[in-house]
Amino acid sequence: MANKRKSGSSGWVPAVVLLAAIVAAGGYMVWRATRPGEAAKPAVASAPAAAASAAQPAQAVVQHPIAQAAAPAQASSAPLPALSDSDASVGSSLLSMGGNELKGLLLPRYIVAHIVATVDALPRLELGSTAILPVRTPRGAFMASSTQGLLTADPRNAARYAPYMAVVRRVDSSVLVAWYVHSYPLFQQAYRELGYPKGYFNDRLIAAIDDMLAAPVPAQAPALQLVNGRYTYADPALESLSVGQKLMLRLGPANEAELKAKLRVIRNLLTARPPSH
Repeated sequence: MANKRKSGSSGWVPAVVLLAAIVAAGGYMVWRATRPGEAAKPAVASAPAAAASAAQPAQAVVQHPIAQAAAPAQASSAPLPALSDSDASVGSSLLSMGGNELKGLLLPRYIVAHIVATVDALPRLELGSTAILPVRTPRGAFMASSTQGLLTADPRNAARYAPYMAVVRRVDSSVLVAWYVHSYPLFQQAYRELGYPKGYFNDRLIAAIDDMLAAPVPAQAPALQLVNGRYTYADPALESLSVGQKLMLRLGPANEAELKAKLRVIRNLLTARPPSH
């Protein structure tokens, strides 16, 4: 028996620059705050809030200098716009990579700042406000199936992620990384303005990717439970995973494997070496 409940909008997000952020929005909002009869509200494009109080420690040493990243495709030599005026240029570049698949998802304001805030949130236990999302949230209702008293996510939920996974498939990793390397000063400025004056965004991005790559792969669909009208994992170990790792679980095994493969390629291009796991 399938139980349909609509996703709410309280708290959260999840790309490597773009990929994780796009799929994160789709994956998280299918799940978070699933209350009976509560519609999923669209994310509002607004100026990013200040960094979470549990801010990551400022790093004294840069671990992954962007200057050493292997940009495999010829990046543009055009001068970058000011961060405050970057939405048109950044949006145009992303849409040229993501095509029609991305056109209906990307929110047009504060794009770089929202991507930075989303990536920063992925390794945390909570995301925060949906106002930081760079893309629209998915349509439809989350479905849970009950079999002999065991509640699990219905496999048909994978269809809700289809538009986001289509972007993952379309975007060329080499082109994305080349654009990111060229545009990196915008991301670094947005990261400092988020509340990390001594931080280095590319290090945070690699940390977010590594965290998602380390997500467990359960042998079977994890059991769910309803707590105060919301779905949570019955296994406390799964419920205590980071935002990014829960995202991977929500996508389903096939989508998780595909996104992880893409993330490995992008990480390798950004660091010129594969992750340790």
